[in-house]
Amino acid sequence: MDQSTAPDTAQLMEQILYEVKRVVVGQDRFLERVMVAMLAQGHLLVEGVPGLAKTLTVKTLASVVQGRFKRIQFTPDLVPADLVGTRIYNQKTGDFSTSLGPVFANLLLADEINRAPAKVQSALLEVMQERQVTIAGESHKVPNPFLVMATQNPIETEGTYPLPEAQVDRFMMKVMVDYPSDEEEFVIVERVTGPAVQVNAVATTDQLAVLQAQCRQVYVDPSLVQYAVKLVSATRTPEKHGIKDMARLITFGASPRATIGLVEGARALAMLRGRNYALPEDMSDLVPDVLRHRVVLSYEGLSEGLTSESLVGRIMKHIPPPARPLEHEKKVA
Repeated sequence: MDQSTAPDTAQLMEQILYEVKRVVVGQDRFLERVMVAMLAQGHLLVEGVPGLAKTLTVKTLASVVQGRFKRIQFTPDLVPADLVGTRIYNQKTGDFSTSLGPVFANLLLADEINRAPAKVQSALLEVMQERQVTIAGESHKVPNPFLVMATQNPIETEGTYPLPEAQVDRFMMKVMVDYPSDEEEFVIVERVTGPAVQVNAVATTDQLAVLQAQCRQVYVDPSLVQYAVKLVSATRTPEKHGIKDMARLITFGASPRATIGLVEGARALAMLRGRNYALPEDMSDLVPDVLRHRVVLSYEGLSEGLTSESLVGRIMKHIPPPARPLEHEKKVA
């Protein structure tokens, strides 16, 4: 990223965040992760109870960047055609026309993704990976930028279909959304019961595409890439990294997608923080979000009451991040 363009970029992202925060109260960490996913062109899996502004956040963000927003409520009777579209026969002309489904949007909210059967989930996950849909042998590309945010409700497990590990891996991050604080809830009630806030569109989807291209140019030091590789490798073969006792607790470790997600995420977070180079803390801040849904615990690990987060925490303690660049030179000076 050219140093001269950095202030404009930071200013534009600040304006986007400011507009969203005029509507959404609190949830700063969640909003930051949504922005990271958007810049890094990844997808988000969000877990949280209903009523925590998940839909509102994405809808507001779509308005601010003038993107198309669609929301799909996943239900057990949903079929892939409801998602991607279908061919419709016109009796007058005797021709078939293609009706495109709701996945053709910039920001797509898949609400309660675990309520739909596996074939619907795999139809969505194919779009996420390939960024295109095939209907009757014809390919249709989804708009660019394209971000899928899928939500899961942790309370009700009745009538849900758990997402297979291979599908969950397509999500760059899994974010846990918690209840607001008392102060935040007071402001939420005031804002919702008061006059409606009109958000201003401060960017376009073309500008967002430019931001995504700039994000790819953020410098990531090879030592940071090595750190990401070590962390992910430790989830697969803990004994190689001196954490032998953890091998019995993990059935499957993270895939190379996790390493890519860590590097891309660190770039996006550095850019959000107004830098054109990533620091170790940019990456370590994202490690729990990138790894929590990719580490599959063994029966032994589950019986001991452990969670994937606690294991990721242990791995992070054993594998220290690299020193901040130029830190040793400052000490010498």
